[in-house]
Amino acid sequence: MRARAADPGETPVRRTRTEDLRLQLADEIVRGVFAPGDPLDEAGLAARYGVSRTPVREALRQLAASGLVEIRPHRGAIVTRPSESRLMEMFIVMAELESLCAALAAEAMSLLERRELERVHRVLGELVKSGDPLRYAEANERFHGAIYAGAHNGYLAELTLATRARLAPFRRAQFRRVGRLADSFDEHDRIVESILRGDRDQATREMRSHIGTVKEAFDRYMEGR
Repeated sequence: MRARAADPGETPVRRTRTEDLRLQLADEIVRGVFAPGDPLDEAGLAARYGVSRTPVREALRQLAASGLVEIRPHRGAIVTRPSESRLMEMFIVMAELESLCAALAAEAMSLLERRELERVHRVLGELVKSGDPLRYAEANERFHGAIYAGAHNGYLAELTLATRARLAPFRRAQFRRVGRLADSFDEHDRIVESILRGDRDQATREMRSHIGTVKEAFDRYMEGR
């Protein structure tokens, strides 16, 4: 199953000011604009990004959950980063959660949900052609979210989304690597085919392989910076 024309009217996800700031800060930390140990002063960040201190404070709190920021009582926040072993542990759990979502989706997705998955997949195909990593990352979240929803297990979806939120900065960074968008789309293609066939075992294998490749792509991106 290959991509056709994207659905018209597809627009970027609308985010709050806090969400935009969190993504900006996360991207700059991962890219090395802010180095481990650098202080993150609320007033300075508010001035840098042209916002009030309230979204800065909330963004820092959210980034602390990803291990990119350490908030020290009465001393402010500093840049940090999960160790390689911790990051690997997070990706291993992410792969198992997402592969379970894919397995359940292969059995439980309704016809409408399958059509929505195909629609988002087509949009991703068009974004590969345009080479826009930011919009691809946004559509990628919708793609995976469609699979979580299609699993029809609310508790599993909560766990998967929480883990995904912690890994989001690292997953987004890998899309800057040359050729990664096309590779990601091909991996998605195999996942979609498995789900649409109702092949639980193959969907499990394809999703687990996909998340493992995401970690490898992130590592190669960091090595090439």
